[in-house]
Amino acid sequence: MKTRLLMLTAILSTFLGTAKAGEGEKVSYDAPAISGVNQDGATVNFADVYKKGPTVVFFYPKADTPGCTKQACSLRDAFADLSKDGVQVLGVSFDKPDAQKAFKDKFTLPYDLIADPEGKIVAAFKVEKMAKGLLSLAKRSCFLIKDGKVIWQDYAASTDKQAEDIKRVLASSK
Repeated sequence: MKTRLLMLTAILSTFLGTAKAGEGEKVSYDAPAISGVNQDGATVNFADVYKKGPTVVFFYPKADTPGCTKQACSLRDAFADLSKDGVQVLGVSFDKPDAQKAFKDKFTLPYDLIADPEGKIVAAFKVEKMAKGLLSLAKRSCFLIKDGKVIWQDYAASTDKQAEDIKRVLASSK
């Protein structure tokens, strides 16, 4: 049964294609005006962040895991360049504020990490949820918001190339 399911998946992928990490798609719709609590327990109103300039909102499954660390550090390493273009960055996962704080501190991340244990932000951005045992995890995804509109979304976000993807999209949207 499992073999048949894998074969069917492979056949469908061949005919329908699969999204490659980092490709994403250009879109245009209102960005979710939602709020959440950051790693320090402070409320972050996303609409207020959007007003400051282009905003990257990226979702990751779990703080301090290998892929999530690569994704977060990719944006950390490019943060100075992104900041020159006025870009804001917010990371979101189901983790609680204390786990977000430990992750931010351990890797010296220069942007807010938003705790979303109830999944309200995940739902607002229509990010797919995954289950690992009893845990709910957000599927790795990334959004670029400009002037209050989502202009690019990537539901197959890359890990170590996340910043490159954002820079490419920003350059093409000027």
